[in-house]
Amino acid sequence: MTQHKPLSRRRELWLLFTLAGIQFTHILDFMIMMPLGPQFTALFGISDAQFGLLVSAYTLAAGASGLLASTYIDRFGRKRLLLTLYALFALATLACGLAPTYVALMVARVAAGVFGGVLSALCQTIVGDVIPFERRGRAMGIVMTSFSVSTVAGVPCGLFLAAHLGWHAPFIAIALLSMLLAAFAASTLPTLDDHLQRARPSTLSGIAQVLADTNHQKAFVFSALLMFAGFTVIPYITIYMQANVGLRADQIPYLYLCGGVVTLFTARVFGRMTDRRGKVRTFRWLAVAAVVPMVTTTLTEGWPLAAVLVVSTLFFACMSGRMIPGMAIITSAANPQLRGTFMTLNSSVQSAGMGVAAFVGGQLIGRDAQGHVVHYWMAAMVGAVASALAFWLAGRLKLYGAPTAEQSTV
Repeated sequence: MTQHKPLSRRRELWLLFTLAGIQFTHILDFMIMMPLGPQFTALFGISDAQFGLLVSAYTLAAGASGLLASTYIDRFGRKRLLLTLYALFALATLACGLAPTYVALMVARVAAGVFGGVLSALCQTIVGDVIPFERRGRAMGIVMTSFSVSTVAGVPCGLFLAAHLGWHAPFIAIALLSMLLAAFAASTLPTLDDHLQRARPSTLSGIAQVLADTNHQKAFVFSALLMFAGFTVIPYITIYMQANVGLRADQIPYLYLCGGVVTLFTARVFGRMTDRRGKVRTFRWLAVAAVVPMVTTTLTEGWPLAAVLVVSTLFFACMSGRMIPGMAIITSAANPQLRGTFMTLNSSVQSAGMGVAAFVGGQLIGRDAQGHVVHYWMAAMVGAVASALAFWLAGRLKLYGAPTAEQSTV
């Protein structure tokens, strides 16, 4: 086993809160780009597809970085590697805030993706290493509240800063917050280097073992579908809401505020449900539930603000909710002896899934003569197909440490 030495419940909780804080800044750095889409398209004179490329550049860079990280992630202590990557991520995010042109911002986003993508995999690896299977759903629920907090507080605050101080301000604020959290993590994280004491295969041999495992192959496809399902739609929500629904720029934060408040509570509920009802069963329920508000979100033109907020809030709650059992499934599908390498490669797969989805969505949508977004519903239908495939594949994965009853769930 590669399970690290058990922590007390108190230290375990501090560990999860620390990882949630790191994930918060990483997720916010990615998410803040999307509501700023209208500003970037106007400021730099770029098309929606070019903005989608700006979003994709981050995730594709994270994917490429994850492939490289798979060669070294299990050869360093988790804590030291996490802090090093986090410091570099903070510097790259600061560069985003100081970028004067579209090209400079693109370069800075690539750099942020290179370090941010590996951070996510490392946080998930630590959860898999330290938290036992029977509590892993709850643990993922705590770490995944970072998404809720980033939407309920991070994005609205970022948009407030952008409105009053310019679009540069949110990125500078994220960089400064990351530096503070890095100092906190340095004092609260345990060493987490027990995995260095065991025999391990060579770099290429380890990667080859991960890729040759049939269960891992299925898990990678499942992971890609998990991310692809939402990101044909998510990057273009703000553009659609302003161009088609008619929301003002000062109303956009309400989408994230309402969605974040609800997911702040539902994340814990879905985490407990994942452990009690089963990871596969809970994922399937939420995967089905997410399709309806996802498709409906792309058809809200002419709707009143209150109705739009109900639909968008359900969309956020279901999409983020399915990630909790989804990530618990992926973490548990990894062979414990190869978890670090697997999770890093998985980060690449997820980043590629998001990047390709954002690119596909950008190619599907367009603008009519009045400047309205067209064919947005088509992007949602593509995402719905990916969700259906993930539903089917979830029950065909072997989950290490799962009881027989859950292994038989199909």
